[in-house]
Parts: sequence; structure tokens; C-alpha cells
Amino acid sequence: MSSDKKHIFDNPRNVQRVLYGLFASLVLLLAIEPFIHGHPYFAWEEWFGFYAIYGFVACVLLVLAAKYILRPFVKRDEDYYD
Repeated sequence: MSSDKKHIFDNPRNVQRVLYGLFASLVLLLAIEPFIHGHPYFAWEEWFGFYAIYGFVACVLLVLAAKYILRPFVKRDEDYYD
């Protein structure tokens, strides 16, 4: 068995196609949002793009919490296994 087997995402063009597809789906979902009737419980849920902004902010906060709060607890010295 050879170790030089190519993966589908080894080609940068395929990665670019996937990213363009994801961005296009995000734009499409944001464009059809005014035409979808939601059932908001709070007033701010009616704001345009609320769930997109909420999801982005939540993701950023999770990454920052993992980097600056949790990392010091689980980080080991460089020579820990020596």
C-alpha cells in the first residue's frame, strides 16, 4: 500500500469550492430570513441576522475560553514526557 494516496482536499481548488459553497449557503439563508416567519420569545430574536450574530459570538467566546481559561489547566511543560 503506498503512502502517497491523494485525499480529495489535498487539491486547494477543492477546498476553495467547499468554502465558496458554505459561504453561498450562509448568504442564501440570511437572504431568505425576512420571508420566514419565526416564533420569537424575546424581542431581540426578531432582529435581522440575530441567530447568525449569536452563533458567531458564541463560537468566538468558546474559542477564547478554551485558549485563555482552560489551556493553563491542561497545558504541560515541553519536557513533561522526558
